Amino acid sequence: MLAFLISAIRLGMTFLFGSTGETITEKSGHLNLGIPGVMCVGASCGCYAEYLYLSETRANASPFLAILIPILATLAGGALMGLIFSFLTVTLRANQNVTGLALTTFGIGVSDYMIAKTGPIYSKGSRYFTEPLPFADDLGIFGEILFSHGVLIYLSIIIALLTSFVLNHTRVGLNLRSVGEDPAAADAAGINVSLYRYSATCIGSAIAGLSGLSFIMDYLNGNWEYCIDAIGWLCIALVIFTVWKPNLAIIGSILFGALYIVSSYITGISFAVKELFEMLPYVVTIIVLVFTSARDSKNSQPPKSLGLPYFREER
Repeated sequence: MLAFLISAIRLGMTFLFGSTGETITEKSGHLNLGIPGVMCVGASCGCYAEYLYLSETRANASPFLAILIPILATLAGGALMGLIFSFLTVTLRANQNVTGLALTTFGIGVSDYMIAKTGPIYSKGSRYFTEPLPFADDLGIFGEILFSHGVLIYLSIIIALLTSFVLNHTRVGLNLRSVGEDPAAADAAGINVSLYRYSATCIGSAIAGLSGLSFIMDYLNGNWEYCIDAIGWLCIALVIFTVWKPNLAIIGSILFGALYIVSSYITGISFAVKELFEMLPYVVTIIVLVFTSARDSKNSQPPKSLGLPYFREER
């Protein structure tokens, strides 16, 4: 049970990055279905940057730079994908759903190309990402559960809590939510709708890109040999499951992680049954979606302008 819970937390925090990034994007009224592609590009940029850095420095690698360089590369790759999405949907006014799906296909293609070009990478730098806090062993089971994780696990929680605070307790968050609810009213109040949508999408995509890096470096221990697009859809489902609240996503991500891996800890089940277990996060999301829609509570509904284009000339 202890190993199961630790694995659920490690995998869940991977989902948390993607969920937090998509929540920021959707709060601006953008529905970015390209998150799986964003995560693939983010993982590719981070893993390749780590590969180049360790190849150059070899035994003289700095643990700090071995963590910082891949994170910066991942943020840049994710932000670039968000910029592409924003340019197509805000400036060129393309359909958000079609653009997001195209971005997913593009990101998967980029990831497959880089894997084919470099060959499977088993990054030795993953040990820097999975290094636990120094006092974890002194706290027994409590320390193993809460403090035996790598830097990205705690970074995901910090980003989720910070995002929740900004959205609910700052002027920037209020403006962003108003853009997502009624962009025409926000525009009339002097808020730059295009700027907020560009910024939210780029920042959200950059954070979502960290989900891919976390999955490779932390959960798979540096094993980058195949595309990871499947977990991107779970990140989008988690946004719905936690009703667009990043702080609730911390608990929700652990639940999703547990549901996703529970079949691996049950012996004597067939492959078909295992696949059914892996469907559980999606089933739970559908149930929550039906429940929240029936309640019709304003606090549990998506932004009113989610997925809808805004043309200032039609205001």
